Amino acid sequence: DAEDAEDEFFAGNMQVVHRDAQKLLALVDEILDPGSALPSQERLNHDLLFPLSHLLQNVERLCDQAREHDEDERLPDLERILTAVRRFNELIANGYIEKATAEKRRNRRAAQEAPVDRPSPKAEKKQKVIIETGRILVVDDNESNRNMLSRRLERQGHTVKLAENGRRALERLATEEFDLVLLDVMMPEMDGYEVLERIHADERLRGIPVIMISALDELNTVVRCIELGAEDYLPKPFNPVILRARIGACLEKKRLRDRERAYVRRLRSEQERSDQLLLNILPRPVAARLKTGQRTIADSFPDVTVLFADLVGFTRMSEQVPPGELVAMLNKIFSMFDLLAEKHGLEKIKTIGDEYMAAGGLPTPREDHAEAVAEMALDMLAVMDRFNAKRNHGVRIRVGMNCGPVTAGVIGTKKFAYDLWGDTVNIASRMESHGIANSIQVTEETYKRLRYRFTFQRRGIIHVKGKGALCTYFLVGRRPNPGPA
Repeated sequence: DAEDAEDEFFAGNMQVVHRDAQKLLALVDEILDPGSALPSQERLNHDLLFPLSHLLQNVERLCDQAREHDEDERLPDLERILTAVRRFNELIANGYIEKATAEKRRNRRAAQEAPVDRPSPKAEKKQKVIIETGRILVVDDNESNRNMLSRRLERQGHTVKLAENGRRALERLATEEFDLVLLDVMMPEMDGYEVLERIHADERLRGIPVIMISALDELNTVVRCIELGAEDYLPKPFNPVILRARIGACLEKKRLRDRERAYVRRLRSEQERSDQLLLNILPRPVAARLKTGQRTIADSFPDVTVLFADLVGFTRMSEQVPPGELVAMLNKIFSMFDLLAEKHGLEKIKTIGDEYMAAGGLPTPREDHAEAVAEMALDMLAVMDRFNAKRNHGVRIRVGMNCGPVTAGVIGTKKFAYDLWGDTVNIASRMESHGIANSIQVTEETYKRLRYRFTFQRRGIIHVKGKGALCTYFLVGRRPNPGPA
């Protein structure tokens, strides 16, 4: 801000403060790094206390100047910096560095004196289970911070990637997979708050846990980070043991969430597969009622059209054709019929051996059910002609149709079946069985409904088992200029 305002004096002072703070941070990182050499007390006094004293004096002077000149915009930030420097000074005065170096000496001595025993395979396996490792993205504009965290995390077995600012972090998140993000709050260009908001606005990224790390240890900062979706918050300088524990906890939660999401995806996939299997044997509206827990599904339909089609001589053919070839042929023919039923909005009811049954006007009623079934019947003859011509076969079909009321419902508890009952069904079946190959036989009632849309040939009176004498017709084709129904 000072540079933007062309305040060279203040900007220069802030650069000095920033430089001194960077030196202090690098030295502290080196002292606390378990792998670094132990500094002498003389070096600690010279390299640490002198820049700390100089930094404290500079920040206090800048705060005093801001108060004198009523620079209300700068003063809150300067006071936060001063609070952080004083807190750091208190840590030094209370022996924080001496305790840390003493702890390093004890650990080194214990490691040198401890016998070198290789753990048992069982113990090694248990240790591997306990230690959670993952791919971690460290985002900090301070290079020494990034390097220190990278070294520490890599020694713990993590794979670490670095980003020097928020923009670069989002670029890496867009192209790479990460299990955790360590994100600094205060950064130029794009601060940690904005990065956090963008992560949680992206559906693909919001499942990645984020630990915020900042020198600001104020309640408002912590609350804001948590509200924006951060998993945790750690103030600088952080305790390495606490950092390791919280990283482990976040990685464990991430793995559990990933496992839960994968389980939900498998459940959803299995549910969709189950639904599709149910739709293969039941009409969609009926399947929906069954899924809601309806135990008995039975409906009366006052007016539908039922169709039966039978492959003539197929039983005799089954004695001459190998089973595999026979089933493949039947599957091909019935699959063509299924496509026709779908094309005309009809419901396939079932197949029985070499017989195919379909209906129009159920389970969803429609006024033109008779016309739709007639269209399908004519198309069935046409596709069979093409089938025979292409494969040099002589498979013929008989088709029967009838209109009237039926009862429809689901039977079975483990293997469901949607079926139709009633006199209309029986007569439609008789129209097929008493028909002629490559013809469509219909009842007089069906003929009367369709005679203005389609052409017919009167067959006359035939004797139908259980029904006596019936006048029937053959559906021949479509009228070029259909009249009113």
